[in-house]
Amino acid sequence: MKKKRLRVLIGKFGEGYDKAMLKLAHSCCEAGFEVVYTELQDPEAIVASAIQESVDHIGITTLPGARVEDFARLFEALSREDVSHIRVTAGGYFPEEDVEKIKQLGVLDFYPRGSIYRKIEEWTRDYADLAEPGECADFEQEA
Repeated sequence: MKKKRLRVLIGKFGEGYDKAMLKLAHSCCEAGFEVVYTELQDPEAIVASAIQESVDHIGITTLPGARVEDFARLFEALSREDVSHIRVTAGGYFPEEDVEKIKQLGVLDFYPRGSIYRKIEEWTRDYADLAEPGECADFEQEA
């Protein structure tokens, strides 16, 4: 029996680099995940979207302007809504001295600047054949 495709919501804290987020969303889809892409930055809105979309995982892209406080609010909202079973990873640009702080809040892993793609390659080998593949959107930005 095949396992269900994991649903991943991709959000961001900070500003810029939308093309990188779109590339990440497409790579996750190709790895076999069902992807919910959002440009939401507000932690409470991200949690509300995660609940509405019944996701298993939240991936946060950290961009210039992201703060430890954003993660604290995210985990407070997950707890308040009684959905702390939703796992959270993050990656991107973030002060090295703050990575341990967000891990203590509950972030499972942090992938600095592009290193997530090596991990996605592993996930593709490990999980892509577990569920019927769906079509991956191009996640192209509109002009």
